[in-house]
Amino acid sequence: MPMTNRRKFVMTSLTVLALPRQAATAEQRVLRFGMVTDAHYADYETSGNRHYRESLTKMRECVDSMNQQGAQFLVELGDFNDGARKPAEEDALRYLSEIEAQFARFAGPRYHVLGNHNMDALSKPQVLSRIENTGIAPEHSYYAFDRGGRRFLVLDACFRSDGQPYERGDFHWTDANITTQQLQWIEAQLNDSPHPVIVFIHQLLDGSGNIFVNNAARVRRVLEDSGKVLAVFQGHHHSGSYRELEGIHYYTLRAMVEGSGPENSSYALVDVHPDRIVVQGYRRAVDKTISS
Repeated sequence: MPMTNRRKFVMTSLTVLALPRQAATAEQRVLRFGMVTDAHYADYETSGNRHYRESLTKMRECVDSMNQQGAQFLVELGDFNDGARKPAEEDALRYLSEIEAQFARFAGPRYHVLGNHNMDALSKPQVLSRIENTGIAPEHSYYAFDRGGRRFLVLDACFRSDGQPYERGDFHWTDANITTQQLQWIEAQLNDSPHPVIVFIHQLLDGSGNIFVNNAARVRRVLEDSGKVLAVFQGHHHSGSYRELEGIHYYTLRAMVEGSGPENSSYALVDVHPDRIVVQGYRRAVDKTISS
């Protein structure tokens, strides 16, 4: 049986049943969290392989699974909602509220990363006011938190090259940037951290081109120079990927929205150990063990 099929879930009514699997014990790990990306939820007809409406049911399964598996927090890596078809503001806000209601069923702290499609039809303040990042003031689009002896940095690359934030479609999805102010904040967080660091971002940092942050090389240098960053978890690139650069592991999670039916969902459980990080993929998500 392929590695990514070991932890498949079946839906019986609204109950998620896990197939047998080997999980790290609490004594072996220092932290367990869940992650999901690119739900792209909206009340749209299917386009290509994007099944927008099905993301509500897929998210429900993800949250049920993460609750069942004892994840200590849950993070989504952007493009939570979709506004690419330029819905009316009230409809765009409804889509965001509906997918957030499913995400909010998680029993612990939860966190969001901003993705380009979040601002197709809304402003950043509108998006941030309709979601909850546990313990984080709603005006902050990038932020940090410590848990399990690790520092987590949540980055926001949804800025144009002129430094202006994405708002109501006034941007191009290929023009993703980490601002100078945010870079300074990243450096300060890294310098201040007594812990190893894990980074969450939507657009990719491990290369160059349309799907990558424009100033990704500069951001990578900051991360590398600190000597503290273990891994970067990314979304945006729906097929997923993995790469190691200068000792930092870049894992891109596959998108939830791609494909019809629960078997075509994607989410992951991450076990952080003293010497490694184990990504356990569910549905189409890919397993990966990362030495730390």
